[in-house]
Amino acid sequence: MSFASDLRVVLHGRDFRKLYATRLVSQFSDGIFQFAVIGFAFFSPENSTSAGEIAAGLAVLLLPYSILGPFVGVFIDRWSRRQILVVAPLVRGVLLLGSAILVAANTPDGVFYAAALGVLGANRFFLAALGASLPHVVPADRLMVANAVTPTSGTVLTFVGVGAGFLLRGLFGAGDRGTVVLLIASGIVSAVTALIALTMGRRLLGPAYDPDRPQTREAVRHVLSGLADGARHIVSHRAAAAAMGAMATHRFMYGMCTAMLVLLSRYYFAENAEDALAAASLVVATSGVGYFMAILVTPWATERFGIERWVPAMLVTAGVLTLALGVPFQRWGFAVAGFVLGIAGQSVKICADTAVQRDLRDAYLGRAFSIYDMLFNGSYVLAAALAAALLPPDGRSLTVLLIIAAGYVGGAVLYRIVTPARSPEPLPSSPS
Repeated sequence: MSFASDLRVVLHGRDFRKLYATRLVSQFSDGIFQFAVIGFAFFSPENSTSAGEIAAGLAVLLLPYSILGPFVGVFIDRWSRRQILVVAPLVRGVLLLGSAILVAANTPDGVFYAAALGVLGANRFFLAALGASLPHVVPADRLMVANAVTPTSGTVLTFVGVGAGFLLRGLFGAGDRGTVVLLIASGIVSAVTALIALTMGRRLLGPAYDPDRPQTREAVRHVLSGLADGARHIVSHRAAAAAMGAMATHRFMYGMCTAMLVLLSRYYFAENAEDALAAASLVVATSGVGYFMAILVTPWATERFGIERWVPAMLVTAGVLTLALGVPFQRWGFAVAGFVLGIAGQSVKICADTAVQRDLRDAYLGRAFSIYDMLFNGSYVLAAALAAALLPPDGRSLTVLLIIAAGYVGGAVLYRIVTPARSPEPLPSSPS
């Protein structure tokens, strides 16, 4: 099936269209915000960047959500998910405008990062609710198609937002003024997300009523036991557990690639911060193309080979080609590697999303996607920390490239050992 056919299949549902639009607008806003933070933190002309600072910055921005994730799952399994999709973007928009004021007032960087933590916290809450909501607006036999065109095209819109941020930075400058403009723009777009979410019914997205489910206050008090219960539910479904492990493998290796790319762009490929940002942006752009290609390739491939064969194929491809393309340590090689990691990584994520939604009970989806986020962010940050210990100041390291390649291949082998065999399931035909 082509992307147009896949999209036509899932867009047939009115409720899906509304959820889809909510995701696209939100992730466009997120792309603008991410570019603002990356430019401010890693490519500011006034600051230098080391591997340790990259790891610390990623830890500050991402690790808190690995801690908050279990609590988020409790609420997503109990509160109206539609209300979460309305309130979270509004909170995010207010925090973005506040962040813009902080930057304009030349407050210490730590205050800005604290505000950024709040923005990312609201966004993680929003994305986890989106993942748990999707099965309520598409039939079970359309989940693979929906997962190919929704999270993936949302990620593509994030890249489009990054591109918009790049253009705005070029228009308004690389200093504080440009950052303020980016934050305000992201906040305005975030508010639009809430307006779109309001068009959906309050009870449309679940969670399903469960009379035996503990009340929210009691669940918060027992959140760790609830998390353990959710983890046991995931582990008891080997296909979902193995897919989440494959996703975490990709994120770990991708985190090491990110740390290497930032240092190479800043100190090996370019002579100043603006040229370095341009070099890194080229890799981001090729990754975005790869993410979009995953929409085209993954439904076709999983229909013919099944998730259980396609996931390890993508992991092996990512490892082998990243090593081959990275060894010359040239801009073009990392740009092409960005495309490879984009298509392979997003293919793995589409498969993981589908396995979780297909195999786990709805009452566990909020906790499952919170654990998913913990793995998604935690593995990325841990990888950056490891890279900080291994990378030289200019980022050029054959050892790290070999570790990345071996990690991808090892993850593929482990996935095949753990996952149960399953025959390929044909996808529904597009309507005539």
